[in-house]
Amino acid sequence: MTHLGYLIAGWGLSSLVISIYAVRLLKRGARLSARVPAQNARWMSSPKQDGG
Repeated sequence: MTHLGYLIAGWGLSSLVISIYAVRLLKRGARLSARVPAQNARWMSSPKQDGG
């Protein structure tokens, strides 16, 4: 059980770094998507323009 601390620290640190990166990436994407004009937005996020 001497290596258990290293395993927990390694997995914990790796998980923390990946989680922080994912949160920052999602926040950056949301911030950048707000800057896209409506006519250039992807179909999944753009409002209906043809009325039906």
